Amino acid sequence: MQQLTDRELYLAIEYARSIDENTGRSIIETFQKDQPALAHSLFTIFPSMFTEKDQAFAHLFLDLCFDVICIYQHAFGDMPVQDNAWLQKQSSLVNTELQALMPDNKINTKKIKQLQQDFTKQTDNKVSQPGLVKFMNDSINQYASEIASDASSVKLTQNMIFTVIRLFGTVYSQAD
Repeated sequence: MQQLTDRELYLAIEYARSIDENTGRSIIETFQKDQPALAHSLFTIFPSMFTEKDQAFAHLFLDLCFDVICIYQHAFGDMPVQDNAWLQKQSSLVNTELQALMPDNKINTKKIKQLQQDFTKQTDNKVSQPGLVKFMNDSINQYASEIASDASSVKLTQNMIFTVIRLFGTVYSQAD
């Protein structure tokens, strides 16, 4: 899997944003059928990390996850199927890393720095999509500017969508 060019990313985003409701429903149903464990994580476990006051950001996160699914499918084809064992391994790695990135965590400073360094090393070893991450962060910032929001909600949403993009990069990279 290669890094998307600006043009490829633009076309994939344009595709994702132009999907009608029925096609969107079909994409989600197919994704849930083909990737049940990953779909459960994206649509149930990850959004549960948002508190009641952050429900608007939980909904934004779900919308952005849909965009990520569509962008990767458009740019790289159908997602290779992953089994539950693979997802559990990835989830445990991501869970530890997310704890270091979350505001108000209860981990000591030395441990946080080590987790963040490990996270950066692992991310550097995978094909990243910095253009997609920037686009998603810009979308989150734009949304936050339109509603009353606090910085922790914005940061949580950005961290979560970065994690989703990283997970998709891992899945697609393993298929190469």
